[in-house]
Amino acid sequence: MAKGDPAVSSRGRRAAPRSRRAAATAEPELVQLLTPTGERIESATGPDGTEYRVDFTDEEYRGLYRDLVLVRKLDAEATALQRQGELGLWASLLGQEAAQVGSGRALRSQDMAFPTYREHGVLYCRGIDPIMPLGLFRGVDQGGWDPNEFKFNMYTIVIGAQTLHATGYAMGVHMDGKTGTEDGEAVIAYFGDGATSQGDVNEAFVWASVFNAPLVFFCQNNQYAISEPLERQTRVPLYRRAGGFGFPGVRVDGNDVLASYAVTRHALDNARLGQGPSLIEAYTYRMGAHTTSDDPTRYRIASEVEAWQAKDPIARMKAFLDKQQIADDAFFAEIDEQARAEAVHLRERVLELPDPAPVSMFDHVYPHGSPELDAQRARFSTYLESFEGSAH
Repeated sequence: MAKGDPAVSSRGRRAAPRSRRAAATAEPELVQLLTPTGERIESATGPDGTEYRVDFTDEEYRGLYRDLVLVRKLDAEATALQRQGELGLWASLLGQEAAQVGSGRALRSQDMAFPTYREHGVLYCRGIDPIMPLGLFRGVDQGGWDPNEFKFNMYTIVIGAQTLHATGYAMGVHMDGKTGTEDGEAVIAYFGDGATSQGDVNEAFVWASVFNAPLVFFCQNNQYAISEPLERQTRVPLYRRAGGFGFPGVRVDGNDVLASYAVTRHALDNARLGQGPSLIEAYTYRMGAHTTSDDPTRYRIASEVEAWQAKDPIARMKAFLDKQQIADDAFFAEIDEQARAEAVHLRERVLELPDPAPVSMFDHVYPHGSPELDAQRARFSTYLESFEGSAH
């Protein structure tokens, strides 16, 4: 589905931080194809003059809405499972569905994605069973998908580290001669606004630029790096940082699934044609907590959240479908029921996941084992056996 293509302060003095209320209500300049009220914009122009548009069929529009609803419902179910003690932790994507579904659907089959630990929507778009990340956060496996099969790397917990992994991979794609044509390969690296303060991310920018890597840096600016607001990360819009490293940047409305698709597809196509890296800043909002161990009410105000709720990505897509008579009440009810059923099924499968034997942690460290690993396994097995029949 979704095959439509886009067209082409003074020195020494610390400035006072912006009002958080202003940060939430200000309307920054960005690429937008669908307003918060569901009004369609035919085309939008980026900072370099690129014109962005999409040309989807009605079924493709409905498919994007289906993706958004299902991804949110599955994410909500995972949050509920954690609250009930069934997962150790969960990083919700609530509010960021459009940025993830739009960019995820913009990927071609040969493209490679490097996620953080929150890209559940991109994972879904790559055709990976949604139970895979839940097994990871339940602690019963290390995440079971094959990155080569799905062209989607494993989740990365270390903030920003995946941008270096993506850069190295993209350099390899370029060196292997897999760019320069319309069917070439491109790479995308996801990270948050807080990660832009990490050395790894800035080093990745340098290497990708110098070696002309076919890489799209996709920053989901959800306004908070855990509890730190955006003004603690940057004094200028994040997309403008790209210019200092020698490649283009663009800011897109990250709550607009159509614009997120158009901007990402254009950037990926440029990368695969050999035009090097670019930076996309998806301007969005984390509606929930950073993770289930976080309490966002301690560092942000309710009116800010309410202002962003008016820009909800699913509500605007639903309004668009309704206004254009692309979908009716029966369709929306059908999608809601499908989402509910899939969430129930996911819960049942999570609860049935078997607890792994403790010694199994040694099974997949090396593909052919090693003498050192065998010795460690033996010592650990002896340790476990010492508890059998004892009072421990």
